[in-house]
Amino acid sequence: MYVKWKRQGNLFFSFNGEHQSVTDSNFSSARLLSESDLSKGVASILLNKKEAILGNYSCEVTESNREGETTVELRNSSGSWFLPVESACIIVLLFLAIIFCWTQLSVIASKFETVFQKKISIIIACSIFTIVAIAGVILFVPDGYTPGTQAGLGLIVIPALILLPLQCLLFGMVLDSLTKTAYALLALEFIGYIIAVAGFALCVSACPVLNGSVVIAGLAIMAIGALLSLVYVCFVGSRMKEHHPPRKAVEEPLNDAKGVMLELCVTNEKN
Repeated sequence: MYVKWKRQGNLFFSFNGEHQSVTDSNFSSARLLSESDLSKGVASILLNKKEAILGNYSCEVTESNREGETTVELRNSSGSWFLPVESACIIVLLFLAIIFCWTQLSVIASKFETVFQKKISIIIACSIFTIVAIAGVILFVPDGYTPGTQAGLGLIVIPALILLPLQCLLFGMVLDSLTKTAYALLALEFIGYIIAVAGFALCVSACPVLNGSVVIAGLAIMAIGALLSLVYVCFVGSRMKEHHPPRKAVEEPLNDAKGVMLELCVTNEKN
């Protein structure tokens, strides 16, 4: 099997079936990715980053009486990773999930009597997740396929797992025990998280991104789950208001009853 690599039509690397040779000193680092994989159709080469000049490269492979040629374009690694619309969707969906989580906490604090320590712990957890998310967005926003943007996407997707225990705590402040609806909402958010992580794993090794929609779908499901959880918490709060009359309405009949009992006691003493 013979392999030839050319840039703009100029030969710079060849393999004659036994030895690899570089014919252009500008590409002195060129070598086959794996000689053993040639039989599998893999004729890729490795180049030092400094020698990897942008442009079109062609690979010619000859085996017995068969031959083939493939042309590839080497582009700047700082090119676009995600489309602007995809990046915007990822950021918006992340902050929607955070906003719905904070809104649930506000609704619970205003409508339900809860232990102060629980409120503080949830506020701290929400704050930490928000700060991590903001840090991820700051790293992710600059365009390009760089370690920084990869780390940013990781800080957006991976820590989203915090939303699940947070949601459990929020439900625990409202419900005596988790209902089927609560479990279903938690399962929905968990499914969304799994999809988002799978999308992240597919995207982090590819440029341009081919599976950005998977990350977006996962974050969208998580945001929808957080929204439905907010609606459920509001619904539970309204039901509790309907079944528990205001305190004054309860106290007035009690005070009247106390007055009657007091009069009866005074009358009995006089008799």
